[in-house]
Amino acid sequence: QVQLVESGGGLVQAGGSLRLSCLTSGRSFSSRAMAWFRLAPGKEREFVAAISWNGSSTYADSVKGRFTISRDKAKNTVYLQMSSLKPEDTAVYLCAATHSGGSVYEYWGQGTQVTVSS
Repeated sequence: QVQLVESGGGLVQAGGSLRLSCLTSGRSFSSRAMAWFRLAPGKEREFVAAISWNGSSTYADSVKGRFTISRDKAKNTVYLQMSSLKPEDTAVYLCAATHSGGSVYEYWGQGTQVTVSS
């Protein structure tokens, strides 16, 4: 059983920063790919960033250069450092994980709300 718990969301002014955390329970954290997605009202779920088991990362064009994904294997935690936030970044941010060695995100957290005011 894998459980993901996000934290770190909140209200921030445009141009500000936030760091989201995703604590993962269960085994094999170091061999799972992890990712952040976001869901805004009236929009489809959107990929934000991902990090592989070996640390390589990918980003959506909309956040490249502003967001950084990282993982701490000792703490079973994935982070999303968000800077230069814009109102259009407002969404519920969801953490996701694959099976060990897999490529499909099958485990999801409940999400944490990020609101960016203009």
